[in-house]
Parts: sequence; C-alpha cells; structure tokens
Amino acid sequence: MTLRLHSFPLSGHAHRARLMLALLGLQAEVVDVDLRGGAQKQPSYLAMNAFGQVPVLEDGDPENPVVIADSNAILVYLAGKYDRSGRWLPADPATAAQVQRWLSVAAGQLLMGPARARMVKLFSSPFDHDACRQAATQLFDVMEQHLQGRDWLAATHATIADIALYSYTAHAPEGDVSLEPYPGIRAWIARIEALPGFVPMRA
Repeated sequence: MTLRLHSFPLSGHAHRARLMLALLGLQAEVVDVDLRGGAQKQPSYLAMNAFGQVPVLEDGDPENPVVIADSNAILVYLAGKYDRSGRWLPADPATAAQVQRWLSVAAGQLLMGPARARMVKLFSSPFDHDACRQAATQLFDVMEQHLQGRDWLAATHATIADIALYSYTAHAPEGDVSLEPYPGIRAWIARIEALPGFVPMRA
C-alpha cells in the first residue's frame, strides 16, 4: 500500500484529508505543494486535479495509482476503502443522507463563510470580509442549534461529516469569527480533538 497526499499546511481542505488518514491509522507520504510558487498550476499537477487545488490523494502503485481530488471525495474514499467498521461512512440510507447533507454544507456554507473569512485575513483574498463573517455567523447559529442534545453532526458517533466541518470551524477565529457565543460548537471541537489519532492543523 502506497499513499501520497499532496497538501498545503495552512489549508483546511488538506487538513481534512490528513486528519482522516491519522484517525484511520494510515501512513502517507505528505507532499507539500508550493501554492505561492504556482506548483498547483503546473501540467503535472493539473493532470491530477484540473482545478489546480489541494489536496490530491494518490493510492496504490506509484506507476498507476488511484488519484482522488477534492477533500470531501478523499474522505469518502478513505472511509469506504479503509474503515472496516463502517462507522465513518455509515451504509444505512438515513444516516448516509445526513452525512451527505453536512458534506454539502462543508462545500457550501462553510467555504463561503468561515473559510473565506480566514482567507481574507491570512492570504488577502479578494472576498467581502463582512459578508463572509455574516455567512459564518449564520452557519454557526445553525450548527449550534443542531448540536443541542447531540454530540456529533450526522450520527451518534463521529463520521466524515464531523471531519469535513472541523478544520475551518476550529480555525474560524483566524478569520475574525469568534466561537465564544457557541458553547455547543466548542464542545464538539473538543470531542473531535479527543479522538484517538487526532492531528492538529497548523495555526
């Protein structure tokens, strides 16, 4: 088994993949992509991900690997292939639908809100910071209400839905989005960080 993850240390999308690998006890070669230098726009990288984004996972024979682009797709792949318990990506339709719902939130409201607010502050990205902070607040209001009386987003145990939402939520303060008004979210973050194998994202 050969696993190679093309990553970037400050990317929440890349951290999702790194965290999932760690929680599954999988060893992978981590290749840091020089985003500032434009490595993600080179033909060799675009051959793996035509959108020029991190992360990208390669699995198997280095000469002919399975290549998975997109962080949520990587979560689905790793859970489906390597989680023998079936807990990270439950098979029953109702729970699977709840997981998919939160994966959609991770690709939508989470990206448009806390992720982009953070990008403005850390990388001077050309987004409207006030609008991103407002979107983050709207998302966190929903998450806080959803977590009342439950420990996890989609099931009675942690799933890839929780991993997909964790990184940009936990690091929202880096985008000037406070988590102080959200005790339920902060408790959920602490539960994820207590999972065996947890690895933090670089601040």
